[in-house]
Amino acid sequence: MIDPKVLEDEFHAAQEAVARQGDVVRSLKAQAKEGHVERSAVDEAIEMLKQVKIDMERKQKAYEDATGKTAGANKEAFRAAMTNALERRLFYIPSFKIYGSVAGFYDYGPPGCAMKQNVTQTWRNHFVLEENMLEVECPAVTPEIVLKASGHVDRFTDFMVKDVKTGDCYRADHLLEGTLEAALEDTKAPLSKEAAYEARDLLARVGELGAAELGAALTKYGVKAPDTKNDISDPFPFNLMFKTSIGPRGDMVGYLRPETAQGIFVNFKDLLYYNGSKLPFAAAQIGSSYRNEISPRAGLLRVREFTQAEIEHFVNPADKSHPKFKSVADVAPLLYSRALQMGDEKKPKRIPLGEAVSQGIIANETLAYFIGRTYLFGEKIGLNTERIRFRQHLQHEMAHYAEDCWDFEVECSYGWVECAGLADRSAYDLTAHAGMSKVELNAYERFPEPREEDVLTILPNKKELGKLFKKDAQTIAEALEAMSECDALEMQGKLAAGQAAPLKTGGRTFEMQPGFVEIKKERKKLSGRNFTPGVIEPSFGIGRILYCLFEHAFYTREGDDQRTVFRFTPVTAPVKCTVFPLLQRAELNEKAEAMSAALTRERLSNTVDTTGTTVGKRYARTDEIGVPFAITIDYQTLEDSTATLRERDSTAQVRVPLADLPGLVRRLTDMELSWADVAAQYPAQAPASED
Repeated sequence: MIDPKVLEDEFHAAQEAVARQGDVVRSLKAQAKEGHVERSAVDEAIEMLKQVKIDMERKQKAYEDATGKTAGANKEAFRAAMTNALERRLFYIPSFKIYGSVAGFYDYGPPGCAMKQNVTQTWRNHFVLEENMLEVECPAVTPEIVLKASGHVDRFTDFMVKDVKTGDCYRADHLLEGTLEAALEDTKAPLSKEAAYEARDLLARVGELGAAELGAALTKYGVKAPDTKNDISDPFPFNLMFKTSIGPRGDMVGYLRPETAQGIFVNFKDLLYYNGSKLPFAAAQIGSSYRNEISPRAGLLRVREFTQAEIEHFVNPADKSHPKFKSVADVAPLLYSRALQMGDEKKPKRIPLGEAVSQGIIANETLAYFIGRTYLFGEKIGLNTERIRFRQHLQHEMAHYAEDCWDFEVECSYGWVECAGLADRSAYDLTAHAGMSKVELNAYERFPEPREEDVLTILPNKKELGKLFKKDAQTIAEALEAMSECDALEMQGKLAAGQAAPLKTGGRTFEMQPGFVEIKKERKKLSGRNFTPGVIEPSFGIGRILYCLFEHAFYTREGDDQRTVFRFTPVTAPVKCTVFPLLQRAELNEKAEAMSAALTRERLSNTVDTTGTTVGKRYARTDEIGVPFAITIDYQTLEDSTATLRERDSTAQVRVPLADLPGLVRRLTDMELSWADVAAQYPAQAPASED
């Protein structure tokens, strides 16, 4: 008989092989889009991925058949046990439960609220206070023009289809992907070689299909509504923003904001003034964002209302150094760079951030600084640093205006989940809002010494424009003056050749003729310059971070699968300490209440449990919500004014004077002291029965 440990190790190795081959497929798709490899190489990689998945399932079944247990890494069983504990102890529950709930909305209960607040406050302390950021709070309802400028109105869409009979909605690309995968894996009615090749090719580029191509593919493969098997509609774009109206007349269109960043960008001018007109500086906002997901799923990972914590760090595009970079230069997170994703090994590596910048892996010091600070934040709140990585966007994933972009990914039972994005967005956002609002969103740089430079001058002939364009003349003049240097020089070339040049503004096109505008470069002596700042943007999803934290902290006591525990750090734990009178006696209860009051004066969340059940059962109840410390008041307390202090994970106990306990727990909670420090200072106490 094969050793169950060997079978379990083989299953784990097969899981790693699946993850590695998935990365191979992704990198080959990127290379195929750039024309560096043939599509056949992608097909072969997809076929290999299919085979390693089959091998993994076979090895999982072998382990479960041999032991009669669910495999230790069985993600569904682990997730079900954890979710059961979370919902039973009211960390979070589906919203509107008595009415059948609404997908994509969750309510946080008492421990969930406390923990979310702790994580958010830790984020604020770690980033906002450390960097002297300017924190703002902006409305969730945003006028349409703001989101038109940012591109959300036109481009924040997914393709959707409807069940023609029930009206139920589905993501079109998800339905097509599911149908193609099922067809390729169907052993009873296998596709021909040619049909399989075509299906794999389509599967590899589903995300690139437009509405017409997507509709044709859905029809060709006979895709039906998954729940009813009814016909589906043609795909149509669905904007993921919640639309509303502003004011009683309802004639001003607004949306619930899809992100918190735009409120910072539109306030840039005032924030710059508040900061003494000095760069660099950072602004931050924590608040709710809203996305009307077509198919919410995976609990807190894909919801319709969620909390974001975003930073916009404004810099001079010519200088993206950071004065504190040395403090993180030796931090070595797992970096999954573009080169590593495209290479043979397909594994992230620990690389010191100083080295990553000097080698050009990360574009600049400021972006690397925030990667380092994000890594340290994850470590502080209790994420497993072996299951944290920073994945660089492949070239085809990058927005056209971005200079570099990394995702802060955390591994959980759903795989690697993006919990934050860190991007160098160049000057795109401020430029877009300046163009739409006609308000300059610039900063001024004074040169150490005056210098001569070629300066572009654009002088609209307002008299000629007024004669021809009447009321549109002012708009045209402003659009001419706001042109980029590239566009202005292109127009100058056409006008110099006696040709008309189109000018697009306000959704209309006007023909510029020679004599309408003078465009020239002049040599001037300058003492400074106006410029549009670039921005480095770290953007965090608090709900996703919380979910991953739940998974990383969850375990069961050895030898007892029913004793569930959350290994929360003292910083994030919803309740810091519990106080137990050993028995239901007035004199013990009185001491317990006094200790609780002393803990409260130290601003430590705590509870007193006087239920009279055994101490072991009370420990188990509090372990299940992750309380790190417990104080037990017993008869010895009445004699010598000491009590026991228990640590959750080790279940070790020490005897501590009552007067020391509030300050000691405070220092443990602030992580100024470790449990080892406490155990070295105070005498050990024989633990009470945990039964």
